[in-house]
Amino acid sequence: MAAPRALPLALASALLALIAGCGTVADARPAEAAATSARAVTPTPTPSSSASSSSSPERRESEARTLTAKLSIPAIGLHDLPVVPYEGTTDDTEGTRIQNRGDAASPYGEHGGVGPGEKGNYLVTAHRLTAGGPLRDLPELRAGDTVTVTAGGRSHTYEITETRQTSFRSARSLAEQRAPVPGHPGERPTQAMITISTCATPEDDAAGNFWRDEHGNPEHRIDKIGVLREPGTP
Repeated sequence: MAAPRALPLALASALLALIAGCGTVADARPAEAAATSARAVTPTPTPSSSASSSSSPERRESEARTLTAKLSIPAIGLHDLPVVPYEGTTDDTEGTRIQNRGDAASPYGEHGGVGPGEKGNYLVTAHRLTAGGPLRDLPELRAGDTVTVTAGGRSHTYEITETRQTSFRSARSLAEQRAPVPGHPGERPTQAMITISTCATPEDDAAGNFWRDEHGNPEHRIDKIGVLREPGTP
């Protein structure tokens, strides 16, 4: 009788071992598969987008356009005139408001210019007679005189190369003033340039031209054009 009872117990033990073994294998396979899957989808670490973009030339340029700068023109005794940036175009409502405070204004964006040291046309406008007349002596600048613009810890030195006149009553003249290459609308810029502009009120009045726009600007402006000679470095 002992032998017949022993056989079912042996079979039972074998079956239990088999069941236990299958359970172990069945549990291990999903875990191994999950680990393998996790390893497969884990991305390779890359620099964060904010870190990479902050050091890119495009990011640095866009930031330069929104920084308040300081303008110095030794030849006319001008030192550290604040140049306040705004999105717009030369001598519009916002630009005139900034100039009326005694500061210089610098438009940027689709209808404006670029920032200090950037390739293109850095536009700076300020009053000649009112609000302290910071650019009262601008017409005296000559070719070869230097202009320094400091912004974001960088100082950019431009050399004056020519003088132009802009008419507020001529769309073509305004386009030439605001062009990426001053005087040449549609031309692609290859270097950093600056246009410093102020009113020609005394000259217009002397000629009997008393026209004014809605902001009180006379028809003509005197523009001094410069080319970047010494770009700023960090």
